[in-house]
Amino acid sequence: MNYIEYIRSLDYEDLEKFAGKIRNYIIEVVSKNGGHLASNLGVVELTLALYRVFDPYRDYIIWDTSHQTYTHKLLTGRWELFPTIRKFGGLSGYTNIFETKYDRFGAGHVGTAIAAALGIEKALKLNGENSNVLVVIGDGALTSGESLEALNQIKTLNSKIKIIINNNSMSISKNVGALSHFLEKMRTSKIYLDAKKTMKSRLSKGVEKELKKLRDALKVSLTGEDFFESLGLKHFGPLNGHNLKELEDEFKRIKDYEYPSVITVNTVKGKGFEISELDPEMYHSAAKFDISSGTFVKESGIISYSEAFGKTLAKVAEKDEKIVAITAAMKKGTGLFEFAKKFPERFFDLGITEQMCVTFAGGLATLGLKPIFAVYSTFLQRGFDQIIHDIALQKLPVIFAIDRAGVVGEDGPTHHGVFDIAYMRMIPNVKIYAPKNIQDLMGTLYTLLNKELSGPVAIRYPRDYEFGKFEELYDKIKMIDLDKWEILNFGKEVAIVATGYPTMGALNVAKKNNWTLVFARSIKPVDEEVIEWVFENHRVVFSVEEGVKAGGFGEELLNFGKVEILAIEDEFVTHGTRKQLLKLLKLDENGIEERIKEVFERRSIYEDANRIWRT
Repeated sequence: MNYIEYIRSLDYEDLEKFAGKIRNYIIEVVSKNGGHLASNLGVVELTLALYRVFDPYRDYIIWDTSHQTYTHKLLTGRWELFPTIRKFGGLSGYTNIFETKYDRFGAGHVGTAIAAALGIEKALKLNGENSNVLVVIGDGALTSGESLEALNQIKTLNSKIKIIINNNSMSISKNVGALSHFLEKMRTSKIYLDAKKTMKSRLSKGVEKELKKLRDALKVSLTGEDFFESLGLKHFGPLNGHNLKELEDEFKRIKDYEYPSVITVNTVKGKGFEISELDPEMYHSAAKFDISSGTFVKESGIISYSEAFGKTLAKVAEKDEKIVAITAAMKKGTGLFEFAKKFPERFFDLGITEQMCVTFAGGLATLGLKPIFAVYSTFLQRGFDQIIHDIALQKLPVIFAIDRAGVVGEDGPTHHGVFDIAYMRMIPNVKIYAPKNIQDLMGTLYTLLNKELSGPVAIRYPRDYEFGKFEELYDKIKMIDLDKWEILNFGKEVAIVATGYPTMGALNVAKKNNWTLVFARSIKPVDEEVIEWVFENHRVVFSVEEGVKAGGFGEELLNFGKVEILAIEDEFVTHGTRKQLLKLLKLDENGIEERIKEVFERRSIYEDANRIWRT
């Protein structure tokens, strides 16, 4: 069924009913699969109105971050496949150019849409094609440096781009910064909204168009100079993002507009599902939940790595006022909620500005504070230059708490944290630690916070859970010799050197097969004494890591001898549950054993053949 033609055939009453049908479908599927709920519920009317005016099959509509594109997917040929979203082998939770050509640009990170759209627009012109180019971007994405850089180039490129700002006062956590305050001022200025409403009711469309300058002057006089107008963009709105007719009328107004334009659209994140409306941050990216109560489907008695990290940090900070925490709009996701509540003056949410967060942490460190930047591995990539130039070069003692390291599951390739070992290992002065379990994570963090650091340190840990209670785990905390590797099992012929999460699975394999298992908590520096012992006493040495092989931990060990590296090959990993993906990559317990036996058998056959040839 062609849903674009269908929605254009509906009157507004039936369109409202269809919007309700879409909402219910999204809620039903996300409750079973998990996924981005609140953000998608907030843009149903926006998407319907946009696609009644612009044609997603002809025009180029770029969705920033693209976590709010479920309605877009439903309208562009994926209605029947929607129940597979985020499942292994199913639809991606984001736009994906390999899924359909109508996902015009793939994204999972914030702030890329305007730059991509400007490139697409220029390519269309050079190719002699004539299509509208639009961007749908959230207000939170405008804190991103790339978004601001792209906005600054629109006039220079003689662009006619059309930007729709979905202003819901949220990114993931509550928006921060001067630009978000400007948009909120636009959103909530009762004087302006009332005045605009009165003008519209009293003036004919023709007169209203003639008096547009008067309306704009009123807007500026009440809210101050318009940021977008100062960049040479025509700024319209704010509009009610759930009023289909108002949205459609304004989209028609700008469709053939000859100037670059911005429309601010006010929406309610989580719209239509009361539980999500009340707590849009909690239901931004939701786990499976019960629709009637909103209760998440979660095993009892478990604790996540993120939760253990955040609680440990808050606990140690009670006795150390120099500890400060930084996040890039991920207070809940990184486990910093408790720290922020206890120590608001020492907690800094800088919005989606990873580059700034890194350098800001460096500034704190120069005056003796102990900054911890808690960030997802995939997002820290965006601050790579700052890690080198602003932190490592100056040996500043910043702790990078790298959450979601390794495969993250259903969010897929844009969110897997598989590159951090490689991109951190190459930087001088940086130490990297990968705890083997939650208890070890807590002990590693506790040790780092209670010792004087000589430079930057990274701790990487996965998006995973274990059974246990924080209080009991915290009572067992002790100082650790972080740079000393631990031999967890003594065996014969085969030695496994494992780091991070795969260690415990590798330990079970080692015990079962009478192999040696060495736990390398410190990826950098290498414990040279232990690794030399390993090579001297074993026929075959394997390394195991939940990261890419190229530039990873195993490659470091090659400096000491021949190593068979068990890691992620030179490919992007698809989406699915962590269990499914680790099995796919053969980094689960069975996969590790299978790969070691294959290599060991092959090596043995080769050695036997070589021995026979020599005799």
